Amino acid sequence: MKVAGIVCEYNPFHNGHKYHIRKTRENGATHIVAVMSGNFVQRGDVAIMDKFERARIAVQNGVDLVIELPVPYVLSSAEGFSRAAMYIFNSLGCVDELSFGSECGDLEKLIEAAHATIKVADTPELKYMLDNGASFPAAVQELVEQNYGKAMSDLLEVSNANNILAIEYIKAISFLNSKIVPFTVKRKNAGHDDINVKENFASASFIRQNVTDINYSDLMPADSFKTLSEAVRTGKYASMANLEKAIMYSMRTTSPAKLREVPDVAQGLENRIFEARTASTVSEMMDMIKNKRYTLARIRRIILCSILGITTDDLKTPPVYARILAVNERGTDILHKAKEKSRIPMGTSLARLSEINAVAKRLAELESFSTDIYNLALGVPDPVGTDYRAKVSVVPNIKNSQNIPL
Repeated sequence: MKVAGIVCEYNPFHNGHKYHIRKTRENGATHIVAVMSGNFVQRGDVAIMDKFERARIAVQNGVDLVIELPVPYVLSSAEGFSRAAMYIFNSLGCVDELSFGSECGDLEKLIEAAHATIKVADTPELKYMLDNGASFPAAVQELVEQNYGKAMSDLLEVSNANNILAIEYIKAISFLNSKIVPFTVKRKNAGHDDINVKENFASASFIRQNVTDINYSDLMPADSFKTLSEAVRTGKYASMANLEKAIMYSMRTTSPAKLREVPDVAQGLENRIFEARTASTVSEMMDMIKNKRYTLARIRRIILCSILGITTDDLKTPPVYARILAVNERGTDILHKAKEKSRIPMGTSLARLSEINAVAKRLAELESFSTDIYNLALGVPDPVGTDYRAKVSVVPNIKNSQNIPL
């Protein structure tokens, strides 16, 4: 039994994701567990479809078990996102390998780049650059180029988003002193935000941007295409545009003091955000806030954390539970093995997980509230309280759902 872990968003699940899973199996994985973003995603956006639907599709296409990454860690930096996901994998005690895609496809180069970024992040030069207005990613990339050459710094280009996450996964493995072994699959054809279709491969960004305009059936597995098409037809796909007024209301009624409590708000950014409340639209507000120090993705995450009530204190502890979203028969093998070794509780019931301790209660409340807000982003909104009532997705071929150790 070789268990591979995959950190994912599957927003939506497409042919490139299926290719990655197949390559992970070819590398010897008998079982695959995924830690997946819930109803919000790391780039600071809503997921196009409900997390339980995305988890079910993942299990129908090669993943065996899907665990949710709690929302405060999803809406974190690439480092925080990767470290929290790796913490869950490491805590399960049964994950042997971490499989991730990358534009580079060369594990040794990614490991070298990870070591380089660690070294330059602990230098006075970085602090000087940040103090003079550079963004953290840009400053790190420039210092890597100065000290290790352009070939290595090119791995950190914004367009190479999978490389950047891959490097953060490798750093997280090192930080946690984990025995999990990294493995990378070279991204096939379409890049992370590529606007072109190559063969039958397109980026998730391309599919999202064209979800109502083109026939994308050849870019996704049949069940994923059918589910997304039905969501579009019935108004059950989500868009940030549907949250426009809710976001503007929240930002107009907050204060600099409250904004200071939001993760990633520093160096007076709360005042810049507060002043931008005079904007008429979210897009105009973000344009008023952004500069070379603050990337749009960082601003989007800050705005979402603000309206969801996520604070810096919520990131002071790692995830305290593993919430199961979907599982198949092989997934129960993983759960049985994890039950013997896991250092964090596992379960399907958010209400039951919330009873573990005060941190779990806070995480569950944030998760439920974030889903209530997400439900407003749907074309046809869902009611409140759905996260506590939701049922785990169990694929039909499982022998007996009662075999799931909870």
